Amino acid sequence: MGSTSGIEQARKTAEAPAHSPGFGNEHSSEAVPGALPHGRNSPQRAPLGLYAEQLSGSAFTEPRAHNRRSWLYRIRPSAAHPPFVRIDNGAVRTAPFTESVPDPNRLRWDPLPEPAPDTDFLAGLWTLGGNGDVTQRTGMAVHLYHANTAMTDRVFSDSDGELLIVPERGGLLLRTELGLLRADPGHIALIPRGVRFRVELLDDSARGYVCENYGQPFALPDLGPIGANGLANARDFLAPVAAYEDEDRPVQVINKFCGSLWSATYDHSPLDVVAWHGNHTPYVYDLHRFNVIGSISYDHPDPSIFTVLTSPSDTPGLAGVDFVVFAPRWLVGEDTFRPPYFHRNVMSEYMGLIEGAYDAKTAGKGGFVPGGGSLHNMMSAHGPDRETFDRASAAELKPQKIDDGLAFMFETRWPVTATGQAATADHLQRGYDDVWQGLERNFRP
Repeated sequence: MGSTSGIEQARKTAEAPAHSPGFGNEHSSEAVPGALPHGRNSPQRAPLGLYAEQLSGSAFTEPRAHNRRSWLYRIRPSAAHPPFVRIDNGAVRTAPFTESVPDPNRLRWDPLPEPAPDTDFLAGLWTLGGNGDVTQRTGMAVHLYHANTAMTDRVFSDSDGELLIVPERGGLLLRTELGLLRADPGHIALIPRGVRFRVELLDDSARGYVCENYGQPFALPDLGPIGANGLANARDFLAPVAAYEDEDRPVQVINKFCGSLWSATYDHSPLDVVAWHGNHTPYVYDLHRFNVIGSISYDHPDPSIFTVLTSPSDTPGLAGVDFVVFAPRWLVGEDTFRPPYFHRNVMSEYMGLIEGAYDAKTAGKGGFVPGGGSLHNMMSAHGPDRETFDRASAAELKPQKIDDGLAFMFETRWPVTATGQAATADHLQRGYDDVWQGLERNFRP
């Protein structure tokens, strides 16, 4: 288990980390005055004896609006490391997923079981499923994590995609190459492709969800007729400011590359960036700041109106993966069935619960609970369970505040194939279909 002193130290560090606000901004930061060169990116001699390095999250020639890169000024160059060697993948799996076939059935899981002692974030990653092909940079994966100790003397980076971390229980201190971020339940953290980071715990244990996005980097969705404001505001996304480690000690650096985990032991900490500038940067965002847009007349809006971030594909409007949040909001629709409607969707939906209850599903033991999740693949019929349908059909339609839950969805263009470990897991709810039993024939010609 993580030591009490380690948690206390992490909490102290995470009390008031500085931030630079704005999604997609050209940020710049230096932990030591004068560390950031002016007027050029790669001077003949970088300031303070540092090494200049460009970290590119996109091709050099992509349009300026889509180009992601940051310049890092570090104590030692990233190129100075020993060879990487393969290590065991643990419970991490990667697309293409071939252990089982895509399943048209509705699936739901309870939360992950308690982890073994001394399980850190990386060791506690457990892949539920996904789609696409990581070598073609298409698709996504759904992971869960459950950890009870900090990542001590080891650092992780993902060459396969960016990581959208959704804490459900226990806060996280993320020490990244570009600085520190705190992510508590109700927040999300976005770690770009290739950025190294270490996860420390702010509580005795931590649990949550991860969307690994192999495709185009997440972006804010276009607002269209909504106008200039609404949904997730760019200024509420917080990037870190430079904070570095100057430590000469063995550190295990683990790289996820084309589905396999590779390890090299450095003789120093690679979190040694003293200054940086650019837009390929981690972020943290408080989901409670999402500006919900909804109907103020009738009908329940399509869930796309709750999109926080989207990874676009080659087809306009068709996302590789969307991240959607069902945040606190008012329901005021007249002559309207207010919970989400029954539907079948060309997109596939993995849904999780961060806190409280979801207004279309019954909570409690054997229900849809925080830390659990459901998978409704393309064209699988789903919607409110019988208890919710009966209650909503008879409810008095006065203004109602939905503020007792925080749910989210990873919605993706392709079916999600469950891993073998997810398809046979003990915490798979094998009676999930029963929630729709008892929806009686009400037709009266």
